[in-house]
Amino acid sequence: MAEPASLAARPAAPSSGVLEILGLLWQDKVAAVSAALLTLVLACVLLGPWLLADQARALNLMARNAPPFSIDKGWLFVLGADALGRSLLARIVVASQNTMLIAVSAVAISVIVGGILGLIAGYQGGWASAILLRLADAIMSFPSMLLAVIVLFVFDPGVTNVILVLAVSRIPIFLRTVRAEVLEIKERMFVIAARAMGARTNRVLLRHVAPMILPTIINLAALEIAFVMLVESGLSFLGIGIQPPEVTWGLMVADGRNYLGSAWWLAFWPGVAIMLVTMALNLLSNWLRVVTDPVERWRLQTSVGRHD
Repeated sequence: MAEPASLAARPAAPSSGVLEILGLLWQDKVAAVSAALLTLVLACVLLGPWLLADQARALNLMARNAPPFSIDKGWLFVLGADALGRSLLARIVVASQNTMLIAVSAVAISVIVGGILGLIAGYQGGWASAILLRLADAIMSFPSMLLAVIVLFVFDPGVTNVILVLAVSRIPIFLRTVRAEVLEIKERMFVIAARAMGARTNRVLLRHVAPMILPTIINLAALEIAFVMLVESGLSFLGIGIQPPEVTWGLMVADGRNYLGSAWWLAFWPGVAIMLVTMALNLLSNWLRVVTDPVERWRLQTSVGRHD
């Protein structure tokens, strides 16, 4: 019996898109492990300070520089203790919030500001594009680390200032990338047709151009989060980043550098956390590049269908 028209026209369940993405992710085991690691870090960011803040601050001079791989003093000391007897595991979990907050916030600001300026520079052209490009060149003439060192040496090296200076240093990356994409996309037929039908500039940019460059921005943002994490860690290591009593992974590495000969684990474990997260972001960004590319995603979908 023929299926009723109402049932035949029924749209797919909203969860089908999520299941499809999860299937593509599961197909790439490296990306799946990276996503699982970043999910664990996200859980630490959201729940870590709430659950382990007191343990991360608790002093225990009897456990000064306690070695790792021992649970005699409790499971929180499985990674060892620092020079004040504080649990390294608890401090790494709590420090994940500040570390990821700085990196994600700085990249989010640079994506929004750089993306808007890039849309304007690429679509309008003329003097607006020339001024924005010269401004981007002026910022990029200073290495990110050097610019951050100069600014934070003059101003207070608090969380807000660190986020702002890192965001400003990354704006030119997104500005130039978006501008290059827009210069190519605005010459395509669907954009020309939209303009010919009388669509306003804002509608053309937001409805037709922006969705086309979104995959590139997502991929680039994942890479930039990893880069900003490394820059923030370097600033904290130099002593001009986040200041105590706040804590980040970079600051933990800086605190442990004086004990490398006698208590290597003080700097080793936060360094491993930085390395694993940056590696996971880079690997996941490669997967995002493939999934957001219509041609490559079609091939992945075909492959998943054959396995099913």
